[in-house]
Amino acid sequence: MDDIRNAVLGVFAVTVLAIVASPALAADPTPAATPPMGWNSWNHFAAKIDDATVRAQADAMVASGMRDAGYRYINIDDTWEGRRDAGGVIHPNAKFPDIKALADYVHSKGLKLGIYSSPGPKTCAGYEGSQGHEVQDAQTYAAWGIDYLKYDLCSLSGPMIAAGSLEAAQAIELAAYEKMGAALRATGRPMAYSLCQYGFYQVWRWGGSVGGNSWRTTGDIEDKYPRMVAIGFGQAGLSPYAKPGNWNDPDMLEVGNGGMSGAEYRTHMSLWALLAAPLLAGNDLGHMTPETLSILTNPGVIAIDQDPAGIQGDRVKAEGPLEVWAKPLAGGARAVGLFNLSDLTANMEVAFADLGVTGPVSARDVWAAKDLGRLSGYKTMVPAHGVVLLRLSN
Repeated sequence: MDDIRNAVLGVFAVTVLAIVASPALAADPTPAATPPMGWNSWNHFAAKIDDATVRAQADAMVASGMRDAGYRYINIDDTWEGRRDAGGVIHPNAKFPDIKALADYVHSKGLKLGIYSSPGPKTCAGYEGSQGHEVQDAQTYAAWGIDYLKYDLCSLSGPMIAAGSLEAAQAIELAAYEKMGAALRATGRPMAYSLCQYGFYQVWRWGGSVGGNSWRTTGDIEDKYPRMVAIGFGQAGLSPYAKPGNWNDPDMLEVGNGGMSGAEYRTHMSLWALLAAPLLAGNDLGHMTPETLSILTNPGVIAIDQDPAGIQGDRVKAEGPLEVWAKPLAGGARAVGLFNLSDLTANMEVAFADLGVTGPVSARDVWAAKDLGRLSGYKTMVPAHGVVLLRLSN
């Protein structure tokens, strides 16, 4: 076991040295200067995803106005994978007869296509992973016209556990993610690289060094208010690790899947925007209520998420179930969220001086689309499980 551990740690040391010394990594143009926006198939369709459904979602993204609101990626999650041929090349299964043609269709809509794999031998659903075929798969994705890869830890966890120590397990994971990152860069095709590894080993500290544009900081989200709250508000303290091209990812949006109220979905969307998180819708875009569409496409909320300064917001204060979060914006503006996590309407107040804002500033209620005038603070009633989202500017 010591020999295995030493060998793995040796690989880790060489990998880290190569990452630090690599001029190519620093020079690569980023496909994620702002947090990626798009749609992913898993939350709503899971294994019931196929070529026709992906095309329909692309059509709906355009027809609904989501593309024009900033959403670009149409991402296929797990269960598209078929078998490898004698040469080791991965082929899709019968649900996806021609991914190159599918990519061409998605591109014709002014959108981008994403795909899914795992650094282990199998995906989470038990399909073919990329272990031992990283370069081959990256080249295949590039030839198909893929624009985004979600790389899900899954079956790599077995070898990590067998490694026998925390350091060796971490070394295996870093080496695996760097290997695919290097393979993607070598294709010459810009592809957003999403590390889906659930926040293990403080991924926010090293995800960018292996080529990641975003990295999951948590386990899977669910369309339930308590789970969304645990994940979203658990992001406190991670703001130093986000910047343009490198984003903390608290998982996909559940807006419109039916498990939360409108107020709860506005809390979800507001918090993700303040966190500068990727906005990947996970609902059926072809069957949205007007409320769902209005939440997903609110221009003021999207502008906060996509702010070019690329600064992640953080918690300013908490008093029991009442929390105030703030995010610095370009040009000296601020976004402020007053969150009521309790089951009753609550009176909340924030002094703008506590946010580093001096003097009266122009305040706007983002969800109400209402200018509030020049203020030095704000006091309001916030509904149960709800939010008031403000934008402050000079």
